[in-house]
Amino acid sequence: QVQLVESGGGLVQAGGSLRLSCTASRSIYSFNAMGWYRQVPEKQRDLVADIPRTGITNYADSVKGRFTISRDIARNTVYLQMNSLKPEDTGVYYCNAGLVIGATMRDYWGQGTQVTVSS
Repeated sequence: QVQLVESGGGLVQAGGSLRLSCTASRSIYSFNAMGWYRQVPEKQRDLVADIPRTGITNYADSVKGRFTISRDIARNTVYLQMNSLKPEDTGVYYCNAGLVIGATMRDYWGQGTQVTVSS
């Protein structure tokens, strides 16, 4: 059973910064990719950033240049550094770990952490 524990959310003013952390119960290198998703009420969960096993990062257009995803394999932890935050960054941020098993992709999710950016 995989557990993902997130931390680091909170309330911040526009222009401020937050760093989210996601610690996995097993080596993050065992996953095909890890990422962060954001969800707002009545909307689907959207990808913010991800980092596959190769280490090549990928970002949603709306956060490019402001957010940075990184990992510490020794600590089984993935981070999301969020700078120059905007009110539209507000939402619940979920950590995701993807694992290919045979021909299927299995997704694991953290419990979510609330990020609120005030204007």
